[in-house]
Formats: sequence, structure tokens, C-alpha cells
Amino acid sequence: MSRLFGLIGYPLSHSLSREFFLDKFAKEVEKDADYQLFPLQSMEELPALLRQHPNLEGLNVTSPYKQSIIPYLQKLSPEAAEIGSVNTVKVQRGDGDLSLTGYNTDYIGFEKSLQPLLNKECKQALILGTGGAASAVAYALAELGVACCFVSRTPHSENEISYSQLTLQILSSHQLIVNATPVGMQGVGGELSFPYEFLSSNHILYDLIYAPAETEFLHQGRLRGCVTKNGLEMLYLQADASWRIWNE
Repeated sequence: MSRLFGLIGYPLSHSLSREFFLDKFAKEVEKDADYQLFPLQSMEELPALLRQHPNLEGLNVTSPYKQSIIPYLQKLSPEAAEIGSVNTVKVQRGDGDLSLTGYNTDYIGFEKSLQPLLNKECKQALILGTGGAASAVAYALAELGVACCFVSRTPHSENEISYSQLTLQILSSHQLIVNATPVGMQGVGGELSFPYEFLSSNHILYDLIYAPAETEFLHQGRLRGCVTKNGLEMLYLQADASWRIWNE
């Protein structure tokens, strides 16, 4: 029976994960491995998925399940526990027992892909969104010594502000802006209520979305001279980290 890995989330029509891993398997001569997309409409479908595929060794997890998967896991890595979000699961079976361990490789991919863009003046960042991906971004920024503030449609804590509170003064003091929401993603659409008129060439705009390659968020930033980057490299880097975990 071949080794099986896959991605859970919903929807998954935009995902490049299967293409990436099949190419990786071919290059690494992993002839006895496969990677599939599992679009679960509810996390309650996970146990049945695991029963249906006894050769499943690892999962990647995407929106909207990076936090809701945690109650289904037996173990969490220290980083995943602190972030409160899981995007990689290692499946281990033995003596009839099933053990799922959750990890977060999103922060690894984001940190490595962001580092070349940063300069010494970049000390504060705005993170659009408050979900699992936003938590991973915040963890990576803390490791890089960049303070962050979350932007939410419905702020709930002292470190969260609303889009209507984004003034010229706040944008001027926060050089890095990261979109960690699904707004603008292929199949999701929508627009951020963002004051693009306050952007300048001093800003770095990073969008975790990679399909489309240029969201409206990045397009508006590029028009104003911002440094822009999408999440494609992050996807590849976090996937590589997942592969290392599955093979430990």
C-alpha cells in the first residue's frame, strides 16, 4: 500500500499543494507516495476520512480548520500550542491505536519568505485578520523582533483595531502590512475595507494568498510603489517543513 498524504480544508479548488507534492515525489523518487485533496465540509468528517484511508500518514490543514482541528489531536508541538493553530498533522498508527500530532509550519514558511524583504526600520506590523494564519504570522514576527497589531472587522482585545481606525498616522508607523484573511482569494473574492490612499513606497505588503497571484490588496499596493509579495513561496516552504516532519 502506497504512502498517502493530503490536504483538508474547504474549499480546495484553488490549492497548489497536490501539484507541489507530486512534483516533489517525482524529484525525490518517492514512487510509492501520493497526495490528495480532501475537501471536508465539516471537521466531523475527519474520523471517517482516517478510517477510509489506513495508509494516510500526514495531513496539511488549511482554512477554515486550522483551529477547529485541535480537539481531534492527541498531541501538539510547543509552537502549535503557543500559536493555537495547526496546519500539519502527523498520523501514527500502531497496535490498533491512532495518534495525531499537530504542528505549525506556516510560521516557518512565512518567516523565511519575509526575511529578505525586511529592513532595520521595520519594527511594527499590521496583521489583517485574527484567525489561525494570523496567529502564525504574529509568532513569526515576534521571532523577527517586529511588534504587531491585529486588524479585525470586530475587535475583541487591546491589540486589535478595526479597519475604520486605520489612520494615516497608524499606517505611517507600521511599515509592514500582512493580509492573513481569505478575502480576495480565488473562489472567495470580496474586498478589504482598507485605506489604500495612506500607503507609500515605504510600505511592504505581504498577502498569504497565492491564487490569484496578485490580489486587489497587492495590486493597490503596487500602484503606490509598495514592495509586494504573495504567499506562493510561503506555501512551498511550509510544505517542505511538513515533509520533514512526516519523515522524522
